[in-house]
Amino acid sequence: MTIELERDQRQDAVASIERYFAENMEERIGNIAAGALLNFFLEEIGPLVYNQAVAEVQERLARRVAEIDLEVHEDPFTYWQKQGKGKRK
Repeated sequence: MTIELERDQRQDAVASIERYFAENMEERIGNIAAGALLNFFLEEIGPLVYNQAVAEVQERLARRVAEIDLEVHEDPFTYWQKQGKGKRK
């Protein structure tokens, strides 16, 4: 699976990599090298992050599904209670 970024997102990511190198490394990185590094991270590490996010979503959804019965449960045989005629004659 290939993770694709929209054009503006990719430009922002490349600019962020360039800035990181400028502020934290002893040498600068050019636009092409930053783009290549971004491609490497997306291909090599991106699936790991993606799979972890999917697993977290599955866990959250499973919890929500387990709670559905609490949210939508209806007690049976409540007609007479609602009518205020709970006593038999």
